[in-house]
Amino acid sequence: MGKLQSKFRKRSDLYRASKVEKADNTFDSQVMQYEPAHQGSINTVTNLSPDLCVSGGSDQAVVVYDWKQGRMCQSFQGHNREVTKVLCYPGSTWIFSASRDKTVLMWDLNQGDEPIQEFCGHELVVNGLAISPEGRKLCTGSRDNWMCLWDIESAKCEQRHNISRNLVTHVCWVPDSSSVVQTSEDKTIRVWDSRAWQVTNTFPAKQYIQTHCDVSPNGNYLMSSSNGSGGQGCEATLWDLRQPGCKVVEYRGHMQTTACCMFLPTPPGGTVQVATSSHDSSVKIWDQNTAVCLGTLFLDGAGPLLGLTPTDSTNLLCASFNNGLHHIQLGHGSGSGAESGGVGGMDVKVVARF
Repeated sequence: MGKLQSKFRKRSDLYRASKVEKADNTFDSQVMQYEPAHQGSINTVTNLSPDLCVSGGSDQAVVVYDWKQGRMCQSFQGHNREVTKVLCYPGSTWIFSASRDKTVLMWDLNQGDEPIQEFCGHELVVNGLAISPEGRKLCTGSRDNWMCLWDIESAKCEQRHNISRNLVTHVCWVPDSSSVVQTSEDKTIRVWDSRAWQVTNTFPAKQYIQTHCDVSPNGNYLMSSSNGSGGQGCEATLWDLRQPGCKVVEYRGHMQTTACCMFLPTPPGGTVQVATSSHDSSVKIWDQNTAVCLGTLFLDGAGPLLGLTPTDSTNLLCASFNNGLHHIQLGHGSGSGAESGGVGGMDVKVVARF
């Protein structure tokens, strides 16, 4: 077990909300409380459709949830250890889930509650999932140092490549290209060519472990996030994929590990924005180009905020260690309420929890 995950597991009691904290959360009355999606911590969340999200967590379940109506639609049970990542193929009902049980399972919302495909071959926890733009190939990355490329229809592993110390933390497929980007606990960002299954570019190693990455919709930019503490090493970094290794800006302000970073949909005529979530229980919204923090939301008692997914330009879903999934609304104006916060004119608030 590597340094990042082993530390998190051993000290996870620090993130549990105490009974006193729960009793003092008077803002709960201001937030819609829906049926919980999971029992336990939630590690990952993504979109299936404009109304549906998919999440996975320590209860080993993969859950499809209608976040607008506040109701669970489906719970898939197939993993025997916690779910680390979930991924959906756009425009379909396909769902992929990775787990600490070393497997990836494929589900279809319209084909019952059993997995329709299983991808086996990794020797340690699978942390990276990415689907090729045409939906035929699946890329997986693991802490066993292997990056694998699978044929989705047959579940056959077509390519494998092992790089020493490449403990994969996240994987993204660059839109409309053959390139795959991955972050690692060895602090390095690698770009792969899926045709030759070789590393084509390596970004300069950061000082801290790279925990997550995301690629902009136009494929021009990459964002990665770092682990750290006391405000050191807790940044997210914007890179120019057209100039490998070219660092554009850094987003600094979190006090603990930045666990997730995402590009946000840009409203017509609006500012290009990105979002980050952290172990310090905060979500921050940034101006992508200037790195100015536009808004900050603190979720007291929620523990590490482990995953984010935007549903549109004004709504964001956040997975937490303690308090389930949060529906966060982005707007303009002064923040109000105990679970709302904003700087720079942006109102960032929680409107529902489930």
